[in-house]
Amino acid sequence: MQTTPAPVTRLIEELSELPGIGRKTAARLTFFLLRDQLDLAERLAEALRALKERTRFCSVCYNITEEDPCPICTDPGRDHNTICVVEEPLDVLAVEQAGVYQGVYHVLHGVLAPSEGMFVENLRIGELLARIRGGDVSEVILATNPTSEGDWTASYLLTRLRPLGVRITQLGRGLPVGGDLEYADAVTLMRALEGRKEI
Repeated sequence: MQTTPAPVTRLIEELSELPGIGRKTAARLTFFLLRDQLDLAERLAEALRALKERTRFCSVCYNITEEDPCPICTDPGRDHNTICVVEEPLDVLAVEQAGVYQGVYHVLHGVLAPSEGMFVENLRIGELLARIRGGDVSEVILATNPTSEGDWTASYLLTRLRPLGVRITQLGRGLPVGGDLEYADAVTLMRALEGRKEI
């Protein structure tokens, strides 16, 4: 006989699918939402609906946006000759918060990780190459995370970008090896951007 109501069990199962949320944390969150008197569950449900209905990927850089193309891609004040290639939309946010980069971005949506089912065709690499071939790009900054997968992805990109005749740089290694851009502070990111090197 099931003692926990089915909706409670379902929410625990759904929350435990999120990265970094185990079954115990999912259960704590579920019971917190049950006790909440401030309608947090309703606001959370509305925020999730709005997320799915109103956000999309920019057709130019593949960052998340409400408008297509995104505000960064349509900003005439940005340097459209420089593309910073990052793994995820969170990395764009991290670089933007540093406040020193004025170019545009290209979001790969992952890294090469065959053991996790991430291959070249799963990433936005073809779109990046087409963008460089079709535009007036003078520099590509490879800003993948300093992990083995990030380095492998950067090496692969290097082999594909070299024949295109653009300057290829990489963030300076002020970032900790094994760390993610989204956790880096503004000063570290500023130094990494300023210390980028040609590869």
